[in-house]
Amino acid sequence: MASLTLAHELTLLGYDDAGDNQLGRPTLDYGLAGALLLELALAGRIEVADDRLVVTDSTPVGQRQLDEALARIAADEKRRKPKDWISRLTKDLPEQVLDGLVTAGLLRRDQDRVLWVFPRTRYPSTTGAEPAAETQARQRMVAAVAGDGPVDGRTAALIGLTRAVGLDRKLFAELPKQHVTRRLDEIGAGDWASAATKKAIEETQAAIMIATTTATTAAVITAVS
Repeated sequence: MASLTLAHELTLLGYDDAGDNQLGRPTLDYGLAGALLLELALAGRIEVADDRLVVTDSTPVGQRQLDEALARIAADEKRRKPKDWISRLTKDLPEQVLDGLVTAGLLRRDQDRVLWVFPRTRYPSTTGAEPAAETQARQRMVAAVAGDGPVDGRTAALIGLTRAVGLDRKLFAELPKQHVTRRLDEIGAGDWASAATKKAIEETQAAIMIATTTATTAAVITAVS
């Protein structure tokens, strides 16, 4: 794997050492779809105009999931909001991203059955320890939040993405809570990207939060009905 995308990094962060999805579904699904949009925005391929995503450059990025998402957005005759694309891009996405991490040798696929009946698939590290790529992503985010200096665009986008899916509470648990809250807001408001790119990223992050909150609420209502 040439380089990890935001979707790959989010997946590594979202799975625990035993290979289980900490975020659950559909939270991970929505987060990964949002990660594609954030990546495309950072690459200068999409922007938000009149609350709708528009393609500003249809040149392929060179990564399968990103290029397929870009092509779908470009080919759609209707301009849609980020939240609409969040739900449309989720189909098979977690499996594709996990397949890439397995192929790259960062994770392995373990399949068994719970109580000898229910099939289960886990994705633990191939080494038994946290993958180096995950450690690096975690360290650069913690360093950015713990510090006070400027933050690069990819790190800022990944921090915003983890905040949108609720991973920030775990990632920065050892830092003073008030500092984390202030710093996350500060990073979000920073000048690490153009105004157009930041608008696309901010609206995508908001769309992820709305999608995950709606799904969680629906699950709770169903459970108590």
